[in-house]
Amino acid sequence: MSVADPIAFAVFIILWLGYAWTTDNRRFRNRVSLTRAMNAQRAAWIRNAMHRDLRMIDTQIMSGLQNGTAFFASTSILALGGCFALLGATEKVFMVLGDLPLVFQAGRAGFELKVGGLACIFGYAFFKFGWSYRLFNYCTILLGAVPMAGDIHKDPAAADLAADKVIQMNILAASHFNAGLRAIFLSIGYLGWFVSPYLFMVSTAFIIFVLIRRQFYSEARRTVLETND
Repeated sequence: MSVADPIAFAVFIILWLGYAWTTDNRRFRNRVSLTRAMNAQRAAWIRNAMHRDLRMIDTQIMSGLQNGTAFFASTSILALGGCFALLGATEKVFMVLGDLPLVFQAGRAGFELKVGGLACIFGYAFFKFGWSYRLFNYCTILLGAVPMAGDIHKDPAAADLAADKVIQMNILAASHFNAGLRAIFLSIGYLGWFVSPYLFMVSTAFIIFVLIRRQFYSEARRTVLETND
């Protein structure tokens, strides 16, 4: 590998961690992220569910969240299998890449190392999605433990505590889901490394730019907040 390769990989990791830290824990230029705004909506949803006698709609929402998480977990496993298949077809891949212009050949060992890194990304995504699925399952159980609307007045403090558990579990499950989805998005930028380390840095920066725009400047964010901040 060239000197630019480890530099490009370091840029990839720094941008990944920086973006995760910005969207999950801080503001960006005094703007709340879409993720944090949706966490507030999750809390509002659970608080409203406390006052419903029939919570079938809430269990349906939970089921939808679980199904979406399961879909991405399955997709990550398929992508991981594709990486191992790619390792078994290294010679054919080299033949294809050799005919393409502007492709920096890194040798067999370098190529296998890059594929191994891609497999690690998909493996990380799978574990995040799998754990998120489990946490959404726990969230459903905790929702079932919330007192019914007619019983809340008997012990309001206990009811509020039960609702807080559901809210925190739901936010935690969403956090792991977002981490897995972030890995899937950034794996697209990672593919640029198979062409050249410079394209790797450019593609990663472009993916981060798109994600930041969606988190802090998108129509979806304005719809959720409904205020100018």
